[in-house]
Amino acid sequence: MTASSRAPRPAKRSLGQNFLVDPNIQKKIVGALGAGPADEVLEIGPGRGALTRHLAGHVRRLVLVELDDHLARSLAEEYAGRTDVEVVHRDVLGVDLASVSASPSDLLVVGNIPYNITTPILFHLLERPRPRDIVLMVQDDVADRITAPVGTKEYGALSVGVRTVARVERLFDVGRGTFRPVPGVDSTVIRIRPFVPAPLTEREEARLRNLVRAAFQWRRKQLRRILRDHPDVASAPDVVDAAARASGVALEDRPERLSPEQFVRLAAALP
Repeated sequence: MTASSRAPRPAKRSLGQNFLVDPNIQKKIVGALGAGPADEVLEIGPGRGALTRHLAGHVRRLVLVELDDHLARSLAEEYAGRTDVEVVHRDVLGVDLASVSASPSDLLVVGNIPYNITTPILFHLLERPRPRDIVLMVQDDVADRITAPVGTKEYGALSVGVRTVARVERLFDVGRGTFRPVPGVDSTVIRIRPFVPAPLTEREEARLRNLVRAAFQWRRKQLRRILRDHPDVASAPDVVDAAARASGVALEDRPERLSPEQFVRLAAALP
């Protein structure tokens, strides 16, 4: 009995599995990725192969990262003998892009990622070296937070963390009825395109992460207080004043008033 003819096992709630069953949405996601015969693609959580079957044979190389034992085995059997498809049976959070691709900065990434670990996956993908393009289906409220305008209640550490290293585009919404089992929320497909060249050095990015985390932990306080007193970023008052002048940031503002670009300038100005 082939993998494709076996009765599918129920989705595992522990892995946040919801399988996309609408072929039109599957094709729309793959179309948004825009992968061609010369491209190398990493698919996160291929599951039962909803996107995989629209990619295999149409790209130069396809890497499938699947944690579920049964699904990984089924995919390995289905694509056995194919030199252009590789199944990696691991948690994507433990997969370094450089370990699966000789040219990770040219890699395209696609996936319908589990809702319960969306944020860790996003930040993992945005570690260096970063792929060329990322198209993901995420929970709609996560898309809201990533793309939130400055000054709104949804705008926070996730918004800044992603948008300081990449351009984000909201592509289209996907209703919950296109999945089995049906989740309790709707989804949104987003494109994340890392900046090239990166606007900050690796050292500056580490400083930026500390700054953003501290700022939104104390989001109701003014920047002056955060930069002076938060243990992760505390600096002397004269240093804080100098960084504010250099970056053009008003210390009386609260974190949600700073754009991602202002956070970048402030991180670069801090020692």
